[in-house]
Amino acid sequence: MTKTSAPKSKTLASGFLKLALTTLALTGLSLQAQAQDWPKQSIKFVVPFTAGSGTDIVARAVAEKLGTALGQPVVIENKPGAGGTIAANQVAKANPDGYTLLVHSSGHVVNPAIYPNLPYDTLNDLVGITSLASLPNVMVVSPSKGYKDVKDLIAKVKAKPDSFNYASAGTGSATHINAEKFRVAAGINATHIPFKGTPEALTETISGRIDWFFAPIVSALPLIKDGKLQVLAVGTPKRSDDLPNTPTTTEAGVPGSEYTFWVGMLAPSKTPKPVLDKLNAEVVKILNSPEFKTKLDNIGAAPMPMSSAAFNGFIKSETEGIAKLVQAAGIKAN
Repeated sequence: MTKTSAPKSKTLASGFLKLALTTLALTGLSLQAQAQDWPKQSIKFVVPFTAGSGTDIVARAVAEKLGTALGQPVVIENKPGAGGTIAANQVAKANPDGYTLLVHSSGHVVNPAIYPNLPYDTLNDLVGITSLASLPNVMVVSPSKGYKDVKDLIAKVKAKPDSFNYASAGTGSATHINAEKFRVAAGINATHIPFKGTPEALTETISGRIDWFFAPIVSALPLIKDGKLQVLAVGTPKRSDDLPNTPTTTEAGVPGSEYTFWVGMLAPSKTPKPVLDKLNAEVVKILNSPEFKTKLDNIGAAPMPMSSAAFNGFIKSETEGIAKLVQAAGIKAN
């Protein structure tokens, strides 16, 4: 009996191996079939900011084109609050079937540094599909404030420390981080006033109750053209084509203050790879189309297509880098 046990063991092992390979093959076919059948219903973009914010405007532009490409409607659900963590948590916990996606700003990589007890893991519970667009923030003030330029504003703030304030679209948002980079680089102290979205912050800035706001250009440009807001500088390393005569904050005398605001698309981490690949392919195709490039250009933004792997690497790098700024600026959740 001992002599016959080895062949039986080999036979059993071979059987298990064949079963495992068959299972893997069937799983692969199932995932491919799922991607081919997807989408069978409407897709939801969860946006962590109010309608009319920079992230929302980009999300709606992509949603319109993606819905046409996939043959299913793409709807927007605005879910502001807690620096975007409410929306991010909703998507992280959603069914990973490709029907609930997150369209977030670069504020997404800030939250791990300022919210120590997040109910989700930024790097492991969400997976990047692609970045969508980059857009400059512009430093805007009410014309009633009478600031001549950035140097004049800084001089007035330094003359009366802690008597001034600045707005953001929420603690940890891209508009907040841009403002903090500027504040730290300029060596000034002022009070941060977070709002639930860009539109409210713009309204308060126009009224003069807010001293300055680094607003997404897509939201601020019409108000600048109408004379309701005065623009002092652009927050990015390079000038904006839409405001060619407006200096960057570095050119205005504050080196080290530049910041790039980006918007990206993410999904629950367990979303099947074929679905993620299909989403990436369709969205990147939209971003690379001349028509869409023109559409973004008209609102002051630029397409920022990436592979899923590249975008996830970018998110990891940004998350690590921004933690240093958060510590230096003393940023904390309200």
